[in-house]
Amino acid sequence: MRLHGLLCAGLLFACSTGFGYAATTCGKPVYLTLDTGHMEVAPLIAEVLQRHQVKVTFFAADEPSKTGDGSLGAYWAPWWKARAAEGHAFASHTLDHVYWRADLPDGRLQVRPSSGPQTGQTQAWTPGEYCASLDAASQRLQTVTGVAPLPVFRAPGGKTSPRLLAAARACGYVHVGWAQAGFLGDELPSERYSNAQLLAKALRDIRPGDILMAHLGIWSRKDPWAPANLEPLITGLQAKGFCFETLRTHPDYQAWISAHPK
Repeated sequence: MRLHGLLCAGLLFACSTGFGYAATTCGKPVYLTLDTGHMEVAPLIAEVLQRHQVKVTFFAADEPSKTGDGSLGAYWAPWWKARAAEGHAFASHTLDHVYWRADLPDGRLQVRPSSGPQTGQTQAWTPGEYCASLDAASQRLQTVTGVAPLPVFRAPGGKTSPRLLAAARACGYVHVGWAQAGFLGDELPSERYSNAQLLAKALRDIRPGDILMAHLGIWSRKDPWAPANLEPLITGLQAKGFCFETLRTHPDYQAWISAHPK
């Protein structure tokens, strides 16, 4: 998809086309990751994952939700606790869904949160302040799930820079992007990219070792991707011999995760 190629080029380090893989419980693992969103479809997504015994990695920020408080607030805490009991993995998405915008000449990072008290305000953060946002999401996740999150993160929008990546690594986090075929398209306008088109493309192009990415609800898409596409994606990939693993077993991150417990 040409739009996705342009999107990957624009989101520095977000998309990966060369993730290695190794057999874990099957010879064709894939790694489904779900970022937070408006959460309206979260209960239905959880039902599908449980029905097919699929384990995923959730990247969580405290974003506005359609029901209750923020996605990491008290209303959703029982939902997260239940996912932990099912064996899913969790990781930081920055507490206030903070987008990297630019590297500043003085060594700071220009960022813009899309949730929280500084929503929509362009900020200049030190690397330490960015690390504090990563830690805050991890700490909130541990509070609501009762389990330690992974020492990895995903920058909102996948937008990063070498300076941001170095800062995060220095405080114990490595960045996780997604494979080109793993961009499942739930952020794209449904008027131009129907669920049927996105599903067909994913089933055609996904390869063993790919990291897949979707959300727990996207505000802008009129015809929601989930749960319409999630179940046929899972069953379609399983029919082709794929299995689903969390990032705990991904060969690019397994050693880092073992060496950097949170």
